Amino acid sequence: MRQDEIWGHRAAQRYDTPGTGMFAPEVLNPAVDRLAELAGGGRALEFAIGTGRVAVPLAQRGVPVTGIELSQPMIDQLRTKADESTIPVVMGDMATTTAPGPFHLVYLVFNTISNLLTQPEQVECFRNAARHLTPGGRFVIELHVPDLRKLPPGQQAVVFTSEPGYLGVDTYDPLHQHLTSHHFHYTEDGQAHLSRSPHRYIWPAELDLMAQLAGFEPESRHADWKGGEFTAESGAHVSVYRLGPVTST
Repeated sequence: MRQDEIWGHRAAQRYDTPGTGMFAPEVLNPAVDRLAELAGGGRALEFAIGTGRVAVPLAQRGVPVTGIELSQPMIDQLRTKADESTIPVVMGDMATTTAPGPFHLVYLVFNTISNLLTQPEQVECFRNAARHLTPGGRFVIELHVPDLRKLPPGQQAVVFTSEPGYLGVDTYDPLHQHLTSHHFHYTEDGQAHLSRSPHRYIWPAELDLMAQLAGFEPESRHADWKGGEFTAESGAHVSVYRLGPVTST
């Protein structure tokens, strides 16, 4: 499954869920608040900008936002909300594609770095962020913590969501740090529609090493966009890396 096949016309049309899910104000607003703060009045670049879930409200806050996006259908959906002069987008992958910079902030939200399916590609994503940033600029990643503790011995699948009309199942390949998310959507007539997406999961310590290889220093890690404490029980994290030595925390 190639990423450009996964994020095709059907996915782009179904991606936006205004007011619910990842578009719910309690989910989206803290992310936009924090990113606006980290931009510090400078320009921001979003890797895998998608349909503009974060970029559009961030631009409305006065932050100049540019995007990189692999999927033309996702860009087309973004264009129904903001034109090219408002949010410029360069088509390409987040590990190698460049956008006219420099930027004060590069960010990558909602687990999207895991769409890169090899460790070298994920390292290149960090290096690509570094290429775009001014000295002292920040790279922000929102990412789930792998759920391998939920796997009983000998079992390879975990149900991560079960609700009316939807079932989500992750299958794991621990040897290669791969998982595939299977999304079953049920219609009222009892029919099931399946979509799948492959990922390479990353441990927080591994992410820190990738950052170091690209010249970043860790600045902060929280359990959420509101600044909650990151602990051994946290299911996700928002990690902020700074290009070059950190002078304060």
